[in-house]
Amino acid sequence: MNISKGHSRDLRRGRTSEPGRLYLVTAATANRQPVFNDFASARTLVNIFQAESRLKQVHTWAFVVMPDHFHWILQLNDEPLSHVIGRVKGLSARRLGRALWQDGFHDRALRKEQDLKAMARYVVANPIRAGIVDSVGDYPHWDAVWL
Repeated sequence: MNISKGHSRDLRRGRTSEPGRLYLVTAATANRQPVFNDFASARTLVNIFQAESRLKQVHTWAFVVMPDHFHWILQLNDEPLSHVIGRVKGLSARRLGRALWQDGFHDRALRKEQDLKAMARYVVANPIRAGIVDSVGDYPHWDAVWL
């Protein structure tokens, strides 16, 4: 489903980002095209996630790049979540030389008492549940910081 720009803005209306808060973010490619079946394209997005953490824009706890979407558990610093996700989507589209993403993204604020380790395992096990691989170790486009 392609979300219209107007509807995407409505989804974010009244929502705020909190510095230090953990978020699980999901974003899908336009028309769910499997752009990241291409190894180099997937690694481009992985490198952008890693750079965001290296540059201290966010702290990445876990991510997985699937053929047509990503899941990313991140902890915000001072920048609003919409700016971080907009930058990641914009950089990846520019570096790959094409329009990539559906408008908007889905986010879920995580409570500190939630089991972050279990959530991270759930995220990185996505390729197994999708039937792409039998073992997480067989899938190259994920990373996680274990607590």
